[in-house]
Amino acid sequence: MEMLRFATAGSVDDGKSTLIGRLLYDTKTIFEDQMEAVEKASVQMGTEYTNLALLTDGLRAEREQGITIDVAYRYFATPRRKFIIADTPGHIQYTRNMVTGASTADLAIVLIDARKGVLEQSKRHAFLASLLRIPHLVLAVNKMDLVDYDQQRFEEVRNEFRDFAAKLNIADLTFIPVSALHGDNIVDRSANMEWYQGPSLLHHLEEVHIASDRNLIDARFPVQYVIRPQSDQYHDYRGYAGTVAGGVLRTGDEVTVLASGFSSTIKSIDTFDGPVTEAFSPMAVTIRLNDEIDISRGDMIVRPNNQPNVAQDIDAMVCWMSERVSLRPNSKFVIKHTTRSTKAVVKDLTYLLDINTLHRDDSASELALNEIGRVQIRSQVPLFFDEFRRNRQTGSFVVIDEASNVTVGAGMILGTVS
Repeated sequence: MEMLRFATAGSVDDGKSTLIGRLLYDTKTIFEDQMEAVEKASVQMGTEYTNLALLTDGLRAEREQGITIDVAYRYFATPRRKFIIADTPGHIQYTRNMVTGASTADLAIVLIDARKGVLEQSKRHAFLASLLRIPHLVLAVNKMDLVDYDQQRFEEVRNEFRDFAAKLNIADLTFIPVSALHGDNIVDRSANMEWYQGPSLLHHLEEVHIASDRNLIDARFPVQYVIRPQSDQYHDYRGYAGTVAGGVLRTGDEVTVLASGFSSTIKSIDTFDGPVTEAFSPMAVTIRLNDEIDISRGDMIVRPNNQPNVAQDIDAMVCWMSERVSLRPNSKFVIKHTTRSTKAVVKDLTYLLDINTLHRDDSASELALNEIGRVQIRSQVPLFFDEFRRNRQTGSFVVIDEASNVTVGAGMILGTVS
């Protein structure tokens, strides 16, 4: 069964957690004891209704403040598809949390309060979704019950957001009027909005086409681990384990190994469930070659005539995630890119990007917590990468502080430094 990963985002009190709670409740994926706990907590909080937001606001601080702080992951399934939800926080001080939660999403739902319209936070979330190259974006205009399910108000919000989205790189944009509190257009079409002819939110999530979003052209296999069993039965077994990061690999295919440049052909592709004839993203497999080549962790198996960029100087957008250290020119860090880790130095901070206004500050001297900027980095050894817009797996990296071994940044590669 196909799986869809989606992230929710929106301003404070736009109803992200309520919407997810409604999805979970209406698809009957809530256990009785969970529902009883939520009902009890709702009574204690003095609400007149069962507060479904409590199903996702799991931290005590979140429940007390009525906001989302950390990324909450929830899982549910329908007969058509499995789902992983990342409920991401809306506050600007938790930008790093949203980037983390949305980095692997196939789709993003941005909620907007129908009464308030498109706010600065709404634009920021849409921009981050665009920056992270999330292929599909849904604008859920929530709390339609509080504007009497007015079609004109929905169209005003839709047109305002569409004008802003025209500045961004969003391939697929869908607008759905909803009321998460009452369940209008969440799982079933709403009788209160007969003027809306589109699908319910769940129907859209079940039907949106994601198979073609993955890069099935550029074969990329970063080697994570070399398997050499120490047993008589498998004394000549030499396999290379990892996760396919792009393209399709088949037995018999001619491949080239980077960084050595040596070539061979694929002898077999093994999985936990047995051998297969082909592998594609995001399958975890072990590849065996017909020739003995010196291959180790951090190398990459590719096609001879379709190879990634190989460079030490990269141009990237970086979201900074550390309160303790900042990113400055000449700062030294460790970069983890696919399965390769290497020391690196920041050569230049090109600009700091104001994610609310999209203004570029060319005079910025550092990136601090939750800030995003364009930087030039030089790695100690060459990286094998594609541009992030072409392959999110081989086009991204994390920045690690050498002293503490803590992740301090996340990067999206734009290309090589010219």
